[in-house]
Amino acid sequence: MATSSSDAAPATNHLALAALLLGGMAIGGSPIFVRLSEVGPMGTAFWRVAIAFLPLLLWPNPAGAIVRNARPQGLSDYFWLAAPGVFLAADLAAWHLALHMTSVANATLLANLAPIFVTLGSWLLFRSRVSGVFLMGLALAVVGVIVLKGGPAALGDGHLAGDATAAFAAVFYAGYILVIGRLRSRFSTRTIMLWSTATAAVCMLPIALIFETDLLPLTMFGWAMLVGLAFVSHAGGQGMITFALAFLPPAFSSLTLLLQPVVAAILAWVLLSEPIGLVQAIGGVIVICGILVARRG
Repeated sequence: MATSSSDAAPATNHLALAALLLGGMAIGGSPIFVRLSEVGPMGTAFWRVAIAFLPLLLWPNPAGAIVRNARPQGLSDYFWLAAPGVFLAADLAAWHLALHMTSVANATLLANLAPIFVTLGSWLLFRSRVSGVFLMGLALAVVGVIVLKGGPAALGDGHLAGDATAAFAAVFYAGYILVIGRLRSRFSTRTIMLWSTATAAVCMLPIALIFETDLLPLTMFGWAMLVGLAFVSHAGGQGMITFALAFLPPAFSSLTLLLQPVVAAILAWVLLSEPIGLVQAIGGVIVICGILVARRG
């Protein structure tokens, strides 16, 4: 029996939501790869996008109704396809720089506040409607992230310049999500990921050469960490998020990415023997509850 379009739409939305959650969890593992990397933070960021270009070449590009124009036409299309890569490179550079200017807790917390800027950007630029229920879920998820990172007192541990740099990273990542959300109405996941990844690599290379003295890992383990970061967190995680943005609103999609600090905390506990206290566990539950509330909005 053929499936009607009304039946196919919810199924597609469920698939997109599953891809979004898996993508968020895949990116949540990136701090572990970065922590174990044998090269500096800027070099690690460069290799993340440079190596990820290889598996993205094999990314399937099925035809579908959601993609009306799979190939760019004109300078305007090329400009917008490159824009997410610029935002991504700026996000990675700002976040890694913030890690050296303030505490890891501050940098991670403030960089994960991108949903606030995505929601504001959607409202200001595209006049997207924001419901009260969504705002309640957003506030609840942000509270959960703050609890996960040690409470409001953690905001005062770092230097103001480092905290501001981490906040700028959140703004850049919000720009990345917003631009991809608009591009997905015309271009396929593969097209967007190839262009954004290549652009990010080109932008990150001079930054890495300026800030790092050695860009090459010394052992196979070091290369394995870079390959894992590129394949799992970028090609896999960002690829699934890009796919999901064709079917889900950017504001909700960015909110779901608040799962990243939860996943990072769990992986650090399992792989790096960093214990998870009761406060961190409560924070993780609050984040998930916030996502569920926002989903209903």
